[in-house]
Amino acid sequence: MQTVTSLEMLRTALADLRRDGARIALVPTMGALHEGHLALVRAARARCDHVVASIFVNPRQFGPSEDFDAYPRQLAEDAALLAAEGTALLWAPDVKAMYPDGFATTVSVAGVSEGLCGAARPGHFDGVATVVLKLFNQVAPDMAFFGEKDFQQLAVIRAMARDLDLTRPHVDAIIGVPTVREADGLAMSSRNRYLTPAQRAAAAALPRAMAAAVSAIEGGAAVAGALARLEAELVAAGFARIDYASLTDAATLAPLEALGARPARLLVAARIGTTRLIDNLPVGAARG
Repeated sequence: MQTVTSLEMLRTALADLRRDGARIALVPTMGALHEGHLALVRAARARCDHVVASIFVNPRQFGPSEDFDAYPRQLAEDAALLAAEGTALLWAPDVKAMYPDGFATTVSVAGVSEGLCGAARPGHFDGVATVVLKLFNQVAPDMAFFGEKDFQQLAVIRAMARDLDLTRPHVDAIIGVPTVREADGLAMSSRNRYLTPAQRAAAAALPRAMAAAVSAIEGGAAVAGALARLEAELVAAGFARIDYASLTDAATLAPLEALGARPARLLVAARIGTTRLIDNLPVGAARG
């Protein structure tokens, strides 16, 4: 695996990979890799000839009181994991390479970015859309792979790609890969390492409470009541705050008061200690 840190090096390396018409997959990450990220690489290798992974801790998607400085950075360890999975190229720019002096452009995706994490973290998805668009322009991949754990992020990127004609017509080039979970059901996340042992044990209540809410809603229970029980279970387990627990349309992320014929998604963000955890599950037709 080759590691490149400048745009000039990236373009040269990509030209070599594209010889003979090879298809390129992009797996964007912020590093601190775990099995969930590696599942993206495996999915990408199964569908394309070469995988390009990026590692960039993007300051523009962190709020002023969030954990940008503390976010784990372990480039050597991450590079070894990517190489072991057969990644062809690692793009690892620093902040100055990604946002040179005078950088003045922001990408904003209305609608799907505005509720849920968008309401709790103002400006977050503008930072995500801006950096992902830059990555798409830098790498020009045939496909890009993202985890479904960040379901709203996936919706924002798909909307941006559609609106800005970044994907070919009738080709789903933005691929969502199912969430990878720990043995107790907790979604894998780089932020799980912030949890104390007691908090980690308590965090398993999140997927349990969500699964119970999904079963209740699919069984005909009122959505408002099922969500209220979910929140109560999390508080009882030791979660300090629930940012949101919402049943939404799986495509538009518009909130739903009742389960209908269209696929739905249950999305939750909750804080335990100082750590904010997010998760989501398909509901109804989305499970088919």
